[in-house]
Amino acid sequence: MEPNQSLRDHTLFKALSDPTRRLILDELTEQDHQTLFEIQGRLIMRHGLTSSRQAISQHLAVLEEAGLVHTRRQGRYKFHDLDTRPLAAIAQRWPIESQEPYP
Repeated sequence: MEPNQSLRDHTLFKALSDPTRRLILDELTEQDHQTLFEIQGRLIMRHGLTSSRQAISQHLAVLEEAGLVHTRRQGRYKFHDLDTRPLAAIAQRWPIESQEPYP
């Protein structure tokens, strides 16, 4: 294991541990390239989640730190995109050896 792998794993699992952050990832899975305002609107309309823009922005920062979200500024807007490569790295680290169901 690489020296910084433990810290990266901790950051990734911390990001995934929060239900609001998981909903944000779900929304970015359905529609990538969203602004903070669009994400907030989808969370309100689809999940009844009334978090402030500041709270959602903080969640996005945690997801970005974990490498799950990338932000790109275009004019006055910031667009957020999902990146599943950190999840693929976890799947490669602990591969499923058998497809047989557990008893």
